[in-house]
Amino acid sequence: MADSKKTAIALNSNNIKALINEGHGVKGLSEMDLEILPQEFIQPLEERFNVDNTLEEYVPVIDISNWSDPNIENMVCDAAEEWGLIRLVNHGISTEVLSNLRNAAREFFEWPPTEKLKYTINNSPSKNVSLRTSFLPEIEKIHEWHDKLTFTYVSDEEALGLWPPICRKEVLEYIKSCEVLTKKLLKILLKRLNVKEIEETKHSMLMGTKRVNLNYYPKCPQPELAIGIGRHSDSSTITILPQGVIGGLWVRKSESDPWIHVAPINGALVINVGDALEIMSNGRYKSIEHFVTVSKNHNRISMPFFAGPTPCAIIGPFEEVLESTGEEPLYKECLYSEYATHFYSKAHRGKDKIQFVQI
Repeated sequence: MADSKKTAIALNSNNIKALINEGHGVKGLSEMDLEILPQEFIQPLEERFNVDNTLEEYVPVIDISNWSDPNIENMVCDAAEEWGLIRLVNHGISTEVLSNLRNAAREFFEWPPTEKLKYTINNSPSKNVSLRTSFLPEIEKIHEWHDKLTFTYVSDEEALGLWPPICRKEVLEYIKSCEVLTKKLLKILLKRLNVKEIEETKHSMLMGTKRVNLNYYPKCPQPELAIGIGRHSDSSTITILPQGVIGGLWVRKSESDPWIHVAPINGALVINVGDALEIMSNGRYKSIEHFVTVSKNHNRISMPFFAGPTPCAIIGPFEEVLESTGEEPLYKECLYSEYATHFYSKAHRGKDKIQFVQI
């Protein structure tokens, strides 16, 4: 990947695609020291970051070291209702688990392309682990500026046998830590919805699927033209995102509101309400729309954990919610696999996907 000017002239759709498909990914493009962003990554004007549509507002932080404090429960639920986002410190996931995973993720993306190529979607030994560039590169007209390694947890045996050896143990440890925190948070959030017990059926609806993405956002030659991840809400029940030292996450409460930067607090967690919880709460907790910017000077890694329904779960507003409030359902029941299929059939363009189940 030599002379950047010669390389920039030579780049076209075919050799960009080849570069990505050969395991180099966007990281490989970034390492060419290009001065001009390839056309395939230049976002339309309406999807680029616009500083004029932002607001300086501080996203609240909740110290949850004392789970038995009823004030903590109220603050967690209030944040989920007002923001669709909860930011936590003293959350119980150790700094060692987070730093080990971040280091392992960095080592994976530093691996030679020939090694990473073994885990691309067409080569991976398991459908539950895959490496790709952007969200849906096969259907997007314009790609997002990130590489992503995705793990869907099925069993320890599969993970230890088929996941990349350079990071498998760290991802597993992270999943188990996030699972403990997710159960505690859901118990609090559902209590406000008048759902007292999380029996097995509800457990599969809420967190039957557990997934982790390791996202790598390399330096970008023209970050004002690109986007790390486009504006969207998550399809999950909740998402757990550890914060680092480099910012880039932006959220807004509704389509008419300005964007707010979630300034980084190293070691804190950002908890997103996802579409599934919005549906099950009949809109009391609304999924948060968000996007990620990229930097000209810094590489960045993010490590979101997603808890969501099993594919065979039927999701819809909880009966307890409708009975306690007398509300009419705002969302129809659907098989979660149908919602997921719809979610992954379109590029990121805001919160339009949840309209699929709105009444």
